Amino acid sequence: MPISNNRLLLELEKHRREINREIINPQFPELALTDLKPLLTMVAHARAAYVRELLDIANVSPNAVPSQDQINQLRRCRETFEELVTAANALETVIQRDYLDVKATTPGH
Repeated sequence: MPISNNRLLLELEKHRREINREIINPQFPELALTDLKPLLTMVAHARAAYVRELLDIANVSPNAVPSQDQINQLRRCRETFEELVTAANALETVIQRDYLDVKATTPGH
C-alpha cells in the first residue's frame, strides 16, 4: 500500500477516535468493573434462559419435532441473548478504543 494511503488511513483512524470519544464519553460517567457486573449478570441470565428453553423443549418432546410455539419461544430467548451479547460487545469496543473513560482500579479489587 502506498505511503499516502497509509497516511490517510492513520488520519481516518485518528478522526474516528476523536469523533467517537467526543460524542460517547460525555454521555456516561466513568465506568468501573463494579458498574459492569450487573450487565454481565444480565447476559448470563439470558444465556441460561436460552439454554434452559432448549433443554426444556428436549425433555418435553424428545422423540418429536418441537412445536411452532416451542420454536417461537426458543427464538425469543435467542434473540434476547444475542441482542444483549451484541450490546455488551459494543460496550467492550467503546472501552477498548478509549472512547469512554474508565475508573482506574487497584490490584486485588
